[in-house]
Amino acid sequence: MKPITPDEMRAIEERAEQLGVSRLLLMENAGKAVSDYIVKKTGSVGKRVVVVAGTGNNGGDGFVAARHMAAYGASVSVFLLGTDKDIKTKEASQNWKIIKNMKRSIELVRLSDESFMDSLKQALSEADIVVDAIFGTGIKGELKDPHASVIGAINRSKAFKFAVDVPSGLDPLTGEVCGRAVKANATVTFHRAKKGLFPREDLVGELVVVNIGIPPEADLDEHRS
Repeated sequence: MKPITPDEMRAIEERAEQLGVSRLLLMENAGKAVSDYIVKKTGSVGKRVVVVAGTGNNGGDGFVAARHMAAYGASVSVFLLGTDKDIKTKEASQNWKIIKNMKRSIELVRLSDESFMDSLKQALSEADIVVDAIFGTGIKGELKDPHASVIGAINRSKAFKFAVDVPSGLDPLTGEVCGRAVKANATVTFHRAKKGLFPREDLVGELVVVNIGIPPEADLDEHRS
């Protein structure tokens, strides 16, 4: 398939919603696809998984992936780069509420926690798998702290790194780095690959395109291959 721009992807998601495929369902399908690929690639039972999540829909995809990884038998920690109130969309908020209720199987650490960075560094040093769900297609401008420092900590981890849709810090349209970007071993992107992924194999790693249930009618004919 031909690559797609972030604006084209947003328009396709809007048309999918008009056809009756909710954004909540697309988020569920995206997060499940990420977890399924992780299990296929590395296994799950007994694995130590760290999900680093932003407050937008990319983070929401990460919350879904965390839930499914826990169901697959992994030991899961989610580090939220914000507070509960910072989560931006109702779909991400709904999935955050779900994993908040999973107190026995998922550890949650918020940016507001005093020991956030120390806890994150410790978790990353022990992790088998890191899921980068910080930024998706909505990234703008050069990254600042704490996001830049968090990405640096992820890159120093020896764990296998999976990026959700786009490695955080990589402009999905141009392939430029917004100051600092996650260097992923694999990137699981949704519906169609974003244009900026192709020139940055050094950051994207293995590129995997997954179906998240968008009807063909939602995709414009002129963008189809």
